[in-house]
Amino acid sequence: MGILATVFAALAALLHVYIFVMESVQWSQPKVWKRFGVADQQTADATKPMAYNQGFYNLFLAVGTAIGLALYWAGDDGSTAQVAGFTLTLFALGSMVAASLVLLTSGAKYLRPALIQGTLPLLGFVLLIFA
Repeated sequence: MGILATVFAALAALLHVYIFVMESVQWSQPKVWKRFGVADQQTADATKPMAYNQGFYNLFLAVGTAIGLALYWAGDDGSTAQVAGFTLTLFALGSMVAASLVLLTSGAKYLRPALIQGTLPLLGFVLLIFA
């Protein structure tokens, strides 16, 4: 079960890296800001600092997950590294799930993005609990 949890957690981290790239690197490209429901280039330019900041939140969650997984697998059963990795991974995945729930509270039109953002980390979280 630990391997399956790791797969879902790693996929969640990769998804959040991709979101980081879109928000913090590619935000000014019409294909990207349209994906986020931004109406026009002027609005995209005005929201660029917010998207840049938000993208880094996603990156930090991905990095936390990756470091957590590395520690989890580096340590022996019950070791400090394994416990720290388990805890860090759960925290990062839980934060991803919480962020998707916050997104969902923004309106019904955000159901699909919230599911995309939250499903992989939720599966990783639950599977890691039972690993």
